[in-house]
Amino acid sequence: MGAFVISKRFNGDYKFIFASRKGKTIFTSISCKQKSDCESMIAAIREQLSLFTFTKVRGSGNKFFFRLSKDGLVLATSRKYSTEGLLQKGIDEITKYVSVSETLDFSEGEVFPDALAEAEW
Repeated sequence: MGAFVISKRFNGDYKFIFASRKGKTIFTSISCKQKSDCESMIAAIREQLSLFTFTKVRGSGNKFFFRLSKDGLVLATSRKYSTEGLLQKGIDEITKYVSVSETLDFSEGEVFPDALAEAEW
């Protein structure tokens, strides 16, 4: 099962990724000023994926990627894939697992503060 992971960029904006069940990033969202914008986009993707468009692109170096968009607005861009088959596999993983994926929020700084405190002794 995949997971959405919300985090902060260095400039303070928020973003999220969708990671595969093996932990590889499949796509990264656009920057959002508010964490609630990320949460809203995640909910929409999870609940209404059929309203989103996957646009496959062949980029420089013959690498493949896709853009996830809704109503013409690009909301996320995938990682680069070496073949079109692997690209399709990434899209298939999204369509299969997105509705049951969990959301992890790593935007508030320390991910495991209790573990860090214990490690300092």
